[in-house]
Amino acid sequence: MSEGRVERGAGGEILLAGVLDYQSGPALRRAGQALVRSGEGQRLVIDCSAVAKSSSVGLSLLLSFTRDAMAAGREVSIVGLPGDMREIARVSGLLNVLAIDDEVQGVA
Repeated sequence: MSEGRVERGAGGEILLAGVLDYQSGPALRRAGQALVRSGEGQRLVIDCSAVAKSSSVGLSLLLSFTRDAMAAGREVSIVGLPGDMREIARVSGLLNVLAIDDEVQGVA
């Protein structure tokens, strides 16, 4: 499996990709926080469609990035949430906390 990574997309969105676990989590947290802080615009989109596998660390990252964005006065929209991350969010009671945009994912 591929290492986890976080980067800025061409449209200014944050792209999460690869494996999100306890090994990749700390570095992804630091890099993502810097991306959120350096971003512009009122709305931040976090795209998870390239996540290959995620433990609860992936949700922790999403919560952290959301908190960082809110502290900067930005709205957050999470798109492309893979099934394993969605299930962990559901079991953890976080589906209503995270700003998951199902329409962008085509889930409606």
